[in-house]
Amino acid sequence: MPMDWKKLISNKRLGQESGHELRYDDRSEFKRDYDRLIFSAPFRRLQNKTQVFPLPGSIFVHNRLTHSLEVASVGMSLGSDVMHELIIKHPELRGTLFEEIGTIVSTACLAHDLGNPPFGHSGEKAIQTYFTEGEGMALHNILSEALWDDITHFEGNANAFRLLTHRFVGRRKGGFVMTYSTLASIVKYPFASSWAGEHGKFGFFNSEREYFKTVADDLGLIRKSKEGEPLRYSRHPLVYLVEAADDICYEIMDIEDSHKLRLISFDETERLLLSFFDKETQDMIHKRIIDEGLTDDNEKVVYMRARVIGALEAQCVKTFVENEDAILAGEFSGSLIENIEEPLRSAYQKCVKVSYRKIYCSKPVVDVELGGYNIMDTLMNTFIKAAVEPEKFHSKQLIRRVSSQYDIHSDDLETRIMAVIDFISGMTDVYALDIYQKINGTSLPKV
Repeated sequence: MPMDWKKLISNKRLGQESGHELRYDDRSEFKRDYDRLIFSAPFRRLQNKTQVFPLPGSIFVHNRLTHSLEVASVGMSLGSDVMHELIIKHPELRGTLFEEIGTIVSTACLAHDLGNPPFGHSGEKAIQTYFTEGEGMALHNILSEALWDDITHFEGNANAFRLLTHRFVGRRKGGFVMTYSTLASIVKYPFASSWAGEHGKFGFFNSEREYFKTVADDLGLIRKSKEGEPLRYSRHPLVYLVEAADDICYEIMDIEDSHKLRLISFDETERLLLSFFDKETQDMIHKRIIDEGLTDDNEKVVYMRARVIGALEAQCVKTFVENEDAILAGEFSGSLIENIEEPLRSAYQKCVKVSYRKIYCSKPVVDVELGGYNIMDTLMNTFIKAAVEPEKFHSKQLIRRVSSQYDIHSDDLETRIMAVIDFISGMTDVYALDIYQKINGTSLPKV
């Protein structure tokens, strides 16, 4: 049986199922989710987390915060446009919560990178490989298989769901107390870590397994695992829109940033961006640039980039609407961006190839990954040892550095290990560097 839109869009809140709090304004429940994220500390910390390039010097490039805000903007457009198209197909959805999917998608976009550790993907890899290649390997025999699967596949997506739902010390049940639909819309990989396989992706840690099951079952997501197997569900349909917004922004904005940093010439940037359009549209874009009096190359790139994002957004809406039945049946294959029409699909893939060769393998990016990996590996090694042997003198000193919201004083070893991972993954790049220098004695407080 396919999923049902009326069931999929729910404003029930995790941790507040028995009743709603008193309300003093007219915001929708989904707008409340949006506001809670915008004003939260984990969201603010994204301003000091690497997106791709080193954090800005004289030239400003994207960090996780600006990226998330842009993704949320595109997500709002995707959700709203899909809503208008589908209401024509399904007039019975008019006047229901379905009309708010633009806000839901935008909110999920704000949250999609919330669980990413410092230093981008190298930070994520450092947490994983501490347990698969480093000294953490010795812990395998004393930890449960469920936790071992989680930490050896440590994933920013799963960590975002944990941040929003886990009851950290001093927080109420249900974490941020978000709506079910918002929570489901951020879970790109709706299965446990034991299903991660070679790609290493999963959607929730074992500690939040029951939270996800509650949300998924209530919304009517299609369960794909048998009884007794680790949880595995179909995606919530809105995940495809969140994913598309992210795909559009990170690829196209990375091209713009790389032009600013002179990793890609203006001529190549222009060729890449104009390749999304036919000759007639390319001529119109050139004419508009002349008519607007744009002489600065960066401003020309901004205009072309905006046109590309608009074209990709429209194509993703079209693809979603045309494949609605397959998406609701849990049978849609791949992402929206992989299923868009030509010439946009080939142009996007061309950007992906250039990005890999000239951006992600560039010296500034590789240098951040090398330095970030070493910082994260040192922090993991130092603080996990303290969690394993908390009775030692130096361990006690280190444990005092762990924020009070993390249950580092638990009698349970697995809880302490997750507390360390929570602490380190929540750091900003600058804070991680500061702690690294202090524990190595290379940065001491001034007296």
